[in-house]
Amino acid sequence: MENQDVVMMGLGYIGLPTAALIAKSGSRVHGVDVNQLVVDTINKGNIHIVEPSLDKEVSSAVKKGLLKASVRPVEADSYIVVVPTPFKGKNEPDTSFVQAATKAIIPLLKKGDLYIIESTSPIGTTEKMKQLIYSQRPELQDQLFIAYCPERVLPGNVMYELVHNDRVIGGIDEASTDKAVAFYSKYVKGALHKTNARTAEMCKLVENSSRDVQIAFANELSLICDKADVNVWELIALANKHPRVNILNPGCGVGGHCIAVDPYFIVSDYPLESKIIGTAREINNYKSFWCAEKIQTAKLAFELANGRKPKIALLGLAFKPNIDDLRESPAKYIVQKVLQNANDEEYYIVEPNIKSHRVFKLTQYEEAFEKADIAVFLVAHDEFKSLIIEKDKMILDFCGIGIRKY
Repeated sequence: MENQDVVMMGLGYIGLPTAALIAKSGSRVHGVDVNQLVVDTINKGNIHIVEPSLDKEVSSAVKKGLLKASVRPVEADSYIVVVPTPFKGKNEPDTSFVQAATKAIIPLLKKGDLYIIESTSPIGTTEKMKQLIYSQRPELQDQLFIAYCPERVLPGNVMYELVHNDRVIGGIDEASTDKAVAFYSKYVKGALHKTNARTAEMCKLVENSSRDVQIAFANELSLICDKADVNVWELIALANKHPRVNILNPGCGVGGHCIAVDPYFIVSDYPLESKIIGTAREINNYKSFWCAEKIQTAKLAFELANGRKPKIALLGLAFKPNIDDLRESPAKYIVQKVLQNANDEEYYIVEPNIKSHRVFKLTQYEEAFEKADIAVFLVAHDEFKSLIIEKDKMILDFCGIGIRKY
């Protein structure tokens, strides 16, 4: 394949939308993914994830010949690494995918190329990848532009936010920062804020850790209100009438491959200094366990009162409303936990944003809700808000859908 403008290493929830956005501007993009099925799907002009308007952008870019996918990179002018950074051991960040993606493009690099990491990474990762590149290509020492630029988009609104959100861009030197800013300025309308690579890496982690701490306060408040027999939703609404108070709503935990994950990047490297951040993670993880225990208690109470096993609808698997993303989902954990303790009850598992699941048998939400004696709301999907409650149905609302207090 001929030289391309951009190589996108990773075609997942961020990589593919970013590739489509860059291609929309007229740049030629070569996307790389280790999954051949993903590659084949994209080359047909289709998508393998759910994201509003992404299908149209990918289809258009492929038809115009501006977006192609492969399992191997090609020579380009700019390389963007957007691959997963999972965990190993006890919540220790694993940058092996970033390293593997970097190694794959090292033979293709030439003087003046731009290399950018967008993957969430521990502080110092960009500098380590610089050392890796120059150790294998010493003749390119100080001849490349290397930078870190984290994404900060909301699933379900990615195509808009990639264009309009501000970006933090940090190079390993001033020239790299300027080169990366010039690159993103072609595609991004939001402000581009210059810094260094380490600060940009930390900025991504701090943004999501801050959110996690705020959610932990709300989730801890819900635990307290449950014991105090106070409606937590009403309490928060009233407290937020204060001009300087803005408490978030509690949920059944925290999920997604950002807020539920990024704080560990800080805690892992700075365990003694990150007490609040670490405790917030513990609270949000515990909330999911607590919800599973609440379901167990409701199940036993129904059986004692009615002399039979209940039918239970578990409504929602995604990590947040109105998306298909199940990564790090507390709702999915709760469903798994409940099913582990199943004792001849009948369960209906619902996720309206996916067609099937390799583990769970899915039921349409209307059918599940109609048949259930106990309806457990785990995710506040829009579909659920139209349901009409029967008086004899027990409701557990863990996501503030507004059906009935629990």
